[in-house]
Amino acid sequence: MARHISLYVWLLSLIVLTNAETYIVHMDLSAMPKLFSSHHNWFSATLNSISTTTTTTTDNSLATTSSKLVYTYTNAINGFTAVLSPSELEILKKSPGYLSSMKDTKIELDTTHSAQFLGLNPNSGAWPVSSFGEDVIVGVVDTGVWPESGSFNDHGMTRVPARWKGECQAGYMFNSSLCNKKLIGARYFNKGLLAKYPNLTISMNSARDTDGHGTHTSSTAAGSYVKHASYFGYGTGIAMGMAPRARVAVYKAIFDEGALVSDILAAIDQAIADGVDVISLSLGADGIPLHQDPIAKATFAAIEKGIFVSTSAGNSGPYLGSLHNGTPWVLTVAASTIDREFTGLLTLGNGVSVSGLSLYPGNLNSTKAPVVYVGACEKHLDPKKVDQKIVVCLDSNDTLGEQFRNVRSSKVLGAIFITDNTDLEFFIQSTYPALFLTPQSGQIVIDYVQKIKTQPAKVHIKFQGTRVGAKPAPRVSSYSSRGPSYSVPVVLKPDLTAPGSLILAAWPDKVSAASIKTGSSTEPEQLLFSKFNLLSGTSMSCPHASGVAALVKAAHPDWTPAAIRSAMMTTSDILDNTFQPIQDIGDDNKPATPFAMGSGHVAPNKALNPGLIYDLKSQDYVDLLCGLNYTKVQIQTITRSSSNNCSNPSLDLNYPSFIAYFNGNDKSSSKVIQEFKRTVTYVGTGSSTFTAKLTPVGQLRVSVSPETLSFKSKNEKKSYTIRIEGSNTMKDEIVFGFLSWIDSKGKFVVRSPIVATSISFSD
Repeated sequence: MARHISLYVWLLSLIVLTNAETYIVHMDLSAMPKLFSSHHNWFSATLNSISTTTTTTTDNSLATTSSKLVYTYTNAINGFTAVLSPSELEILKKSPGYLSSMKDTKIELDTTHSAQFLGLNPNSGAWPVSSFGEDVIVGVVDTGVWPESGSFNDHGMTRVPARWKGECQAGYMFNSSLCNKKLIGARYFNKGLLAKYPNLTISMNSARDTDGHGTHTSSTAAGSYVKHASYFGYGTGIAMGMAPRARVAVYKAIFDEGALVSDILAAIDQAIADGVDVISLSLGADGIPLHQDPIAKATFAAIEKGIFVSTSAGNSGPYLGSLHNGTPWVLTVAASTIDREFTGLLTLGNGVSVSGLSLYPGNLNSTKAPVVYVGACEKHLDPKKVDQKIVVCLDSNDTLGEQFRNVRSSKVLGAIFITDNTDLEFFIQSTYPALFLTPQSGQIVIDYVQKIKTQPAKVHIKFQGTRVGAKPAPRVSSYSSRGPSYSVPVVLKPDLTAPGSLILAAWPDKVSAASIKTGSSTEPEQLLFSKFNLLSGTSMSCPHASGVAALVKAAHPDWTPAAIRSAMMTTSDILDNTFQPIQDIGDDNKPATPFAMGSGHVAPNKALNPGLIYDLKSQDYVDLLCGLNYTKVQIQTITRSSSNNCSNPSLDLNYPSFIAYFNGNDKSSSKVIQEFKRTVTYVGTGSSTFTAKLTPVGQLRVSVSPETLSFKSKNEKKSYTIRIEGSNTMKDEIVFGFLSWIDSKGKFVVRSPIVATSISFSD
């Protein structure tokens, strides 16, 4: 008989466990009894009070409970998330402090979450207005493409535009039939490489990508929709490019065996001939004068054909003057973060849970592992104390890097790093189980570990968490190269910033996307493979801007590359999602200067309707080259013309930004007056009047004349002059502000950054 009762109880238990759901529970903190030191403890105790081995149901039967604390919240809400059976939920509703609860529902995030972060919406704004970039052709010069990726599916796409002159070039492991209505072209260029190294064997002599970089960048710019994308469980959702209906043409000029300028030039040359509308270049060369820069030369030809060129600023930040691609006729893109964080959940032996940052792609197999508090882990770790344990390391005196490397070379089971460092992007991509906690959360862990005396303290870490809505965002990434431009310091660079940190996009599933440590530091790591990967760099921000440019091009096919660039720059955001100035991670989270973020963070929806544009023609660039005192031959190498008109040399390019130098070079006067003339074109409808608004620029005196610009009809042009006056030797190295032209109807804000510096960046 007893056996039958036990079976009955077991069956009921199974039913209750099956019916368990995850609930988000809101609690009233004012109801927390004083005996609890924190709301974490209160929440845990509340759950423990309703969780016993068995409970009595309403019909007096017995059932096993299933409550399990998932999260405790500190900022987002006052409450927690837990797995509860129906009977537990009913008991919880009667507990002191209970306010409300709701079932945790599934949300499919945009995995390339940058699209959502940038405000792109299928129902309004840039996407529907531009038809999602339909029929704009984006050419990507990179490491090739993995055509089987879902990001290059052509579901629902129309016939390839008749103007397309490109081809799908067959090669090793690449059949021409792999192209379609999305991936309309694929070519490869390695003749220069083979010429330099005649005995070289190209392992993948085709447009197929064996590196992953090209697949990632091209899908970021214009990838199709892909459901259920993720990086080893992180960021699960729908992946898409910035212009999901645009066409992609890939030009492989970078191989595993090397990359030469000649091949890159050939790729750009072919892209121009094929008829692309946008060229995306996540590459560049440092410290080269404009007339010696092959990318500058090749892209001048592109813009003369009306092709928009987007380039990466480089990853040599946070040092000033470190960017490349400072070419005046291309868009130079810095990198910044988005509002998505990747997390792990640490559960202590007492049931308390804290969340931290992690991108570890594996799992910690141990259900509960012993944990030991070491303090600063920069010194030798005693194997007797730490082997096969999780170590808790306290970052002190900015030694996180040293501690991280020291732990990696040990035989620990995992590590918890407690740090106030906000630049953790590359640390969290650890090859061994690692979680990064703030000092506040870390103190909870330290207190727990140090209070356990009679038995080993134990913890469990669950990885693969994703959290959106992180604040503040965006922030300029520390690695992003800073202006001004070495080649043309009189033109403020970079132009703007775009999402570049931990961007998820397509990846070759035969190329390892991550690796994890399997033993000691001398043992080989286990390679992991994925169809999507998370990468960081201005290589990632560049294709974001390329995709946005494709949207603007689709909406305004008659606009010049300069007009498109102007629209993107003057409508960019200078405030983050807390409505404060965008911060610079590389400068202790101080407000980012235009040397770091350019005009601001790209804002696609506003870029389609900027109100005013700063347009340029080829001759304007020639005038600049003449003003830079380039020789006739040097100019010709750029323009490919021997009849360049240098009758009107000028360093004052009609650019949507301003940079003034006050470095004491002029010994004849203690004061310096610098004037800039600009001409704007009205691209709105009907008549409109714009009024100038200036923010302070340090102690400098800045004025605009005239202060109002009135337009009667579309495409009308008006000119103004901005005057900057100050001491010949500025007190501050860098000061900046903004000039905004605001129309009388409040519809347009056309903003330009103003930078003044006492540092000399010229040759």
